[in-house]
Amino acid sequence: MTDTVEIRHRDTEARIALGGAEPVSWRVAGTEYLWEGDPAHWNRHAPWLFPVVGASAGGAVTVAGRAYPMAQHGFARDSRFAVVAQAEDRVTLRLTDTPETRAAYPFAFRLDITATVSDGALAFACEVHNPGSEPLPYGIGFHPAFPWPFAGGERSAAGGYAVRFDEPERPAVPEVGPGGLLVRTERALPLDGDTLPLDPELFTEALVFLNARSRAMRFTAPSGATIALEAEDFPHLAVWTKPTAPFLSLECWTGHADWMGFYGELAARDSQRLLAPGAHARHGVTLRFAPA
Repeated sequence: MTDTVEIRHRDTEARIALGGAEPVSWRVAGTEYLWEGDPAHWNRHAPWLFPVVGASAGGAVTVAGRAYPMAQHGFARDSRFAVVAQAEDRVTLRLTDTPETRAAYPFAFRLDITATVSDGALAFACEVHNPGSEPLPYGIGFHPAFPWPFAGGERSAAGGYAVRFDEPERPAVPEVGPGGLLVRTERALPLDGDTLPLDPELFTEALVFLNARSRAMRFTAPSGATIALEAEDFPHLAVWTKPTAPFLSLECWTGHADWMGFYGELAARDSQRLLAPGAHARHGVTLRFAPA
């Protein structure tokens, strides 16, 4: 699971692990912009979330009346992908159903993730295929983290770092309850239109922007340098860290955790996609660094 594939374009390079198809390094002009994965804080870098995003009520999903164990964020991040195509600046990795995946998710599927580097950017094209004879309920998400600070300054309320959305967002998000389930009550945020000043004390839980207006958000340094996440067909956005951890995660999701009190079928889970037999769906996300 520690095997990686290296891709590069001029001064931009990345390493993608076969375990989870997870990028574990993204360097621009010799500087690393992905979180290092220090297990003292969080031992991942930028995992893919599939076939669910977030927590499932009771740690299980229900299909045709039967409960199946489902880890938070699904199993793709802990599964080994196969290399199916590779060039200097890109690689395509694939995950398909196995007897092990069917024990948690009783469906045929194929998930292809293509990573491509270009000047200052690392882009992903994700394709979900349904080779089965019944609709495929799925959720997919991307959970990259970046060093905070990444361009000088300090990690504090006075440090000058912010997240800037490309549209004004509602200054309130759902509360997160026990077990990571969403609660129908909200907490207020110090969000000024499109700008969220960053303070470590904000992050007692993830900030989940359901059905966000924005398709991009930018992690901005006091110097003006930015790390952007640009999402294609990911309606939900999230910002997360731990109060004492030196990273910030910008996330994009098609689905989200169960609402507290939901115990229905997986296909009825709020925001879960249903893919027709023989169909495929495409989602895209780009990480982009811009200097001051």
